[in-house]
Amino acid sequence: MKWLAFGAPVSPHDEPSSHLTTTESTHTPTPMSESRRMQAVQRPVIPDVAALIRAHPDTISLGQGVVHYGPPESSFEAVARFGRSVSEHHYQAAAGLPPLQDALRAKLESENRIRLRDHQVLMVTAGSNMAFYHALLAICDPGDEVVIMSPFYFNHEMAICMANCQPVLAETDASYQPQLDVIESVLTDRTRAVVTISPNNPAGVVYRTEDITAVNELCRQRGLYHISDEAYEYFTYGDSRHFSPGSLEDSSRHTISLFSFSKAYGLASWRVGYMVAPRKLLSALEKSQDTILICPPVISQRAALGALEAGRQYCTPFVEEIARVRQMCMDRLNALSPDCVVPRADGAFYLLARLDTESGSMAVVERLVTEFGVAVIPGVAFGLTDICHLRIAYGALEPHTVEAGMDRLVRGLEEILKG
Repeated sequence: MKWLAFGAPVSPHDEPSSHLTTTESTHTPTPMSESRRMQAVQRPVIPDVAALIRAHPDTISLGQGVVHYGPPESSFEAVARFGRSVSEHHYQAAAGLPPLQDALRAKLESENRIRLRDHQVLMVTAGSNMAFYHALLAICDPGDEVVIMSPFYFNHEMAICMANCQPVLAETDASYQPQLDVIESVLTDRTRAVVTISPNNPAGVVYRTEDITAVNELCRQRGLYHISDEAYEYFTYGDSRHFSPGSLEDSSRHTISLFSFSKAYGLASWRVGYMVAPRKLLSALEKSQDTILICPPVISQRAALGALEAGRQYCTPFVEEIARVRQMCMDRLNALSPDCVVPRADGAFYLLARLDTESGSMAVVERLVTEFGVAVIPGVAFGLTDICHLRIAYGALEPHTVEAGMDRLVRGLEEILKG
């Protein structure tokens, strides 16, 4: 029997073969032990930060990636109408309720300029994280490589490892924008896909349209899939605009687009998202959907349909308010320059700060919680281990609470940066 040995994510400066080998294994499984596959997956730091917060209950958390507002009233009205018929409690269509499918097609065409063709499929999922995992299972074999930008979204990196595949890191530039030449340099004959997230988690940047277009074209030329995570599509500020690569001519046969209701409509706990993919993947996607989920939760789909009835105009005032909070956070952190540098972040609701300190990011987070009563997420969660980085989330709390949290954060960073 042959075993695949998996190591840490491959950086552009590593030889992929040093992290992925096929050898005859003398490994004897330990009874009742955790699988080697799951042992190779990084432990998320979110539970560790949450434990710190629980131990210090007065902590203001600038860590969670959600919005501070809830769903529109039309979602609650739709949910209130659910469940009166016995059939509504039975399994429903694996790809999503027909009325929600219709509403999503209209939304994709009007907002994303994605007009679904016969050779494409639309599937509703339990959040876009599930859509990402479905895509991996549909397109990858064990040992295949998936290129992700560094810094990466930790759940993407974890999912790739869980699928027995190899995450390969493509370094972004000093502003966290993708670099086409670097992406091209890490492609091998095992590469199956390139992943982009714009607006970005964890950096908050919005990728330039020309860069996303170039990545999509590179994937087309190389016969690769372009997986485009667009969960934060509504959260752009100033002159920045979201761009969907699935709208490009000749992109429909190799682009997999992921979307979510969790962020814009405040439906995070309802777990409902959706994906657009080439129809040639339908059989594989259906196998994964049926095995893992059977069908998306029907009550959540009703809530999503109610959210679409409210439309983007429901989200706009909240996004405008978050934009003002973002500017306040930027101003406060920029005052700490050059010891604290925050590149331009015109999207999502995150700032990724680089600190001039020899302390590790988790050690800094521990001090911020225990000594200053404020929590953020350490950069090590996103693969940033050489320099101390912190992700600051400013969307989950009311503006006055974010401001209080920033008071604590700036005071703590001033003390820490003194050395």
